This record gives sequence, C-alpha cells and structure tokens, in this order.
Amino acid sequence: MLFLYSIILAGYKRGYCLSMQKINFTFSIIFLFCFPQTVLSQQNKYETITNLSYYSNSINQTDEYISERCVVDMYYPKNIENFPTVIWFHGGGLTGGEKEIPKALKEKGFCVVAANYRLSPKVKSPEYIKDAAAAVAWVFKNIKDYGGDTSLIFVSGYSAGGYLIKMIGLDKKWLAVHDVDADNIAGLISFSGQAITHFTIREERGIPGTQPIVDELAPLYHVRKDAPPLILITGDRELELLGRYEENAYLMRMMKLNGHQKTKLYELDGYDHGIVDAAMPLLLKELNKIIHERKK
Repeated sequence: MLFLYSIILAGYKRGYCLSMQKINFTFSIIFLFCFPQTVLSQQNKYETITNLSYYSNSINQTDEYISERCVVDMYYPKNIENFPTVIWFHGGGLTGGEKEIPKALKEKGFCVVAANYRLSPKVKSPEYIKDAAAAVAWVFKNIKDYGGDTSLIFVSGYSAGGYLIKMIGLDKKWLAVHDVDADNIAGLISFSGQAITHFTIREERGIPGTQPIVDELAPLYHVRKDAPPLILITGDRELELLGRYEENAYLMRMMKLNGHQKTKLYELDGYDHGIVDAAMPLLLKELNKIIHERKK
C-alpha cells in the first residue's frame, strides 16, 4: 500500500493529480478494494451461539431425538442494528448431514442461522419438513431480540436442505402452524434441491429413486404467483444427480406460467452436484439485490 501511495504522490508532484484531497480519496478507495474483509472485521464483531432449541421445552421433553436434533447455531453481528438473516439447511439426502455456518457467509454484515432437523429412517416424512418450518418460525419470532430485521429473513439450503426450504416456502401450511406467513420470507435460495417429491420420501414408500413423483410433498405441486422471490441454483445438467437441473427448470417455468416474476434459475456449467462453494457468490449477489430493492 505504501508503494501505491508513493506512486500517487509522485504523480501529484509531476502535476498529474489536481489535489491532495483527490490523492487521499484515491488511496482510500484502493485500500477498501484491496482489504475489504480487514475493514469489515475491524468494524463488526460477531458472536456464535450453539444448539439453541427451536421447539419448546415441553416438546423437547417428550422426545430425546427432538431434543438432540432440533437445534440451531446462530452467528450474528453484535454491533449492527436491523441486520439481515440467512437460515441455512444442510444437505445429506434427508438421512444424514450436520448443521454448519458456511465460511463464505461469515463477516458479511448479516446473521447466519444453521439448522439441524430429524433424519430418516428414525423419522419418516413429513417430520423433517415440520422441523424445517419450526426452525424458520423460531427465527421469525426471536431474531429481533438479537438485533435482526424480521423483514429481511432469507431461507437457503443445499440438496436436501434446498428441498426443505422450497417446501416450507411454497406450501404455506407448514409455517402457518406457527402463525408465520411464508410470504414474509425475503427470499428462497435453493442449491440443487429437488423439485419433485424427494427420493428418500419415495424410498420410504417403496418407490425407486428413478420413478418421479409429483404429489403434495413436491415443491412443484405448490407453484403459486405470490410466493417469495425464488432463486434456483444447480450444477451442470449433464453432471447433476438424476435430472436435478431439469426438475428445477420445470419448477421455474411453472412458477412463471403461474405469474411469479421473481423466479431465477442458474446452471453452473462444469459442476456436478457439489456446488456449494461455487454457488455462494450467487447467494450473496441475490441477497444484496433484494435488500437493496427493499430499502429503496
């Protein structure tokens, strides 16, 4: 940085710059461009709270597995008011996986809530959908206590998590149980989530994974005009799992045919199902775009 500053000063002495004020402004821009994370980390302090139960104590006491799995970790800025929140659901085929705060979402000025949920075969559908709804409802009812803005709650997830977030965002009944309107979600961002009935649910019914089903447990079944903004991200159609791109392409088309104008589909050429790292910049781009639009 000192080297860059000396070049600018030299230009000033030769008459190439009009004023020291412009030099200092240019230097500031260069510094912010080169070291944005350093500036953010110095300005904002973050705290992580782990294993917060999203069901009530009375429900937790009835089932040890609920008490174990139905928890969230929360990473949030301590000195920002009315921050946005991203609720993140892990993948794992509805049979595995563990909550985590994605590194790419840290130190960005917003809160990240990472949710666990119960898994098959210990539970069957729709229990994990109910858990996802309960976790999102908990955030809506509690995030204000930590400084969050309830109008800027985004819900995102990868693979099985992407399926769950589409289910609770498109089929309003799951959140309605908790007196939360799904339309109050600021945005749904699905990373390679199924749009038809999930293959694990089909397996629970004895239906093979190559037999597509669209019923009340398929996001496609619940396409509607008035849903929150929906961002669909998949890997390359030739490399993805079992037609995952085509499922999401059909979901996008049917959402638009039903009058939903805020559905987008991104296909990441050259990537297989493992798209999380590659897709994170798109999540941040769409999140910031929606935030900007809402604050106009």
